[in-house]
Amino acid sequence: MPTWLIIVLGVLAILAIGGFIARSMYLKRTEADFRAKLEQANHDLAEAAAADRGWDRQTLEGAARRIHAEQRGAEPSELLLVEVLDRPGTDEDLAVFHVESEGRRGALTLGRSGGEWVLESLR
Repeated sequence: MPTWLIIVLGVLAILAIGGFIARSMYLKRTEADFRAKLEQANHDLAEAAAADRGWDRQTLEGAARRIHAEQRGAEPSELLLVEVLDRPGTDEDLAVFHVESEGRRGALTLGRSGGEWVLESLR
């Protein structure tokens, strides 16, 4: 194999590896900002839907805090409404929260039963 071909392949390999490392570092540096913007967009969307549907935000958040405390023993330190599913009939409604408590993140889904917010799932 000619020497010039070995040099060209070596330079291409170094460029590919350098590009991979640079991209990984860039993604690691910007991931938190991207996730924060995504969470905020989801929050704004869910809040707009909740306001438009006439759901009482304080009642919804109060139920989420109460249910989380019942299930995990403490209220969440962070509670973020990220999705509202307004299906036909109030008993089919769902509200999804991202919760953080004691350093753990999870998802809390509330459903409606008889006009009251109840636990659907907590992950």
